[in-house]
Parts: sequence; structure tokens; C-alpha cells
Amino acid sequence: MDRIITVEEMYWRRSGEEILKDINWTVNEDEHWAILGLNGSGKTSLLNIVTGYNYPTSGRVKVLDTEFGRASLPEMRKKIGYVSSSLGRFAQTMNRETTENIIVSGKYASFGLYQEITGEDWQRAEGILKDLRLSYLKGKKYNLLSQGEQRRVLIGRALMSSPELLILDEPCSGLDVLAREDVLDITEDVAKRSCHLLYVTHHIEEITNAITHVLLVRDGEIVSGGPKKEVLTDTLLTETYKIPVKVHWEAGRPWMSITK
Repeated sequence: MDRIITVEEMYWRRSGEEILKDINWTVNEDEHWAILGLNGSGKTSLLNIVTGYNYPTSGRVKVLDTEFGRASLPEMRKKIGYVSSSLGRFAQTMNRETTENIIVSGKYASFGLYQEITGEDWQRAEGILKDLRLSYLKGKKYNLLSQGEQRRVLIGRALMSSPELLILDEPCSGLDVLAREDVLDITEDVAKRSCHLLYVTHHIEEITNAITHVLLVRDGEIVSGGPKKEVLTDTLLTETYKIPVKVHWEAGRPWMSITK
């Protein structure tokens, strides 16, 4: 599979309004992408198309060898891991569970354990805890974890099903600087697995060395997409964020300042 995502001349309309317009985008094997844009720019709408929860009004979409309209989207979704701050709506259920229970529940994309879990499943969950440097949380209830620890556990949960594509939708939202860096460290580990990463944010400083490419979105249209050094320029980011900005790089990561 050379192409992970193919989107060609795609439009998505809702209530007669064009939300996504003429989207052309390709994610190739061994690429890890960040998607940047202001709130309301169309990032989440694009994710909903990629995961098959919204269907394009027109155009062609193919994700993980599944061409929309010709194959089963529910089967495709089993190959996709998804982490978002919006998963907090399941907190009431998760608060009663231990860390390892939450991670192992990712095998069935459930919140809570309702199916038989094998010894192999528990071993895999422990391996994920170890790989993500979370073993010290084993046995702890979810409601006793810090917000940053909870976010890292949810990433572990998403990895339980060995996804081919992992989507992190603003995973650092609401986190302090230390917790944010812990989450970003984990993205480095994820990128080393046989898993492709989509990292959605509007903070360019969250783009770590693991990210190879960037897609800029503004008002439902693509401003630019490609290798991050080519895309993260003063001109393109000024157009994306609708305010004059300047980009500089430190320790391999981009940072942005306003130039009013």
C-alpha cells in the first residue's frame, strides 16, 4: 500500500453550504502529517471525511485501500485509532476503570470491558504501558490521573488495536507545558511503529521531529501541503492564520510570533 490517503477534487456541503472545497491531498507510506488551521477552518470536517463519518458530496476519497462507495467503511474504521479531547465525554465511565482496563478496551473500541479479554490481550496492554513509559500507572484509577496522564493513556488505548492510521485531534488541548511535552514525546514513539500519524492542531510548536509533512487549511480550502520545511513559511502561515506572522526554528521544531 503506497498511498495511505487519497483525496481528489473533494467537496463536502452541509445545508447547502460548502464546508470543504476542492480538496486534493495525498498521504504516502512512511509520511506523518500535521494539519494546521484556525478553529472553524475545516480541520475536523476533513477528519470526519477521512474516518468515514461524513461522506463527500462529490469527489474521490480512498483511505487505507478502502475506496468510498466501493468498500465497507466500518471495516476501514477498525484500522484507525482516534484520540481527541472530546473523548472526555466518556469520563464518567472511564473514571471507574484502571489504566490497564482502559488500554485493553481499545481492542474493541469500547469504554468499559464487556467482552472476554485474553491473557495475550493483557500482555499487549502491559507492553503498551511499558513502551509509552506509563508502567507506573498500572492499577491506578483513571480519575486519579492528571489530565496529561489521561491523554497519554488514551493514546495507549488507541494503539491497542494496532491501527494503521492514528489520528490525534488537538491532543494537547488544555494541557500545561510539561504535560504537553510528555504527550509530544509519545508522538515520537508512535511514529516509530508501523502506524501513520495525523496530528491536528493550530499550534505549530507542537510539530515535532516525527512529523514529516504539513497540510494548511483555511476556510475549508487547502492553502498548501507538503514537506514541513517547505510549507511552514512566513507567507503561507500568514495566509493560513489571517495575521502577519514570522516563523523560526529551534531544536528542530517551528515556533511562530506575531509581527504586527
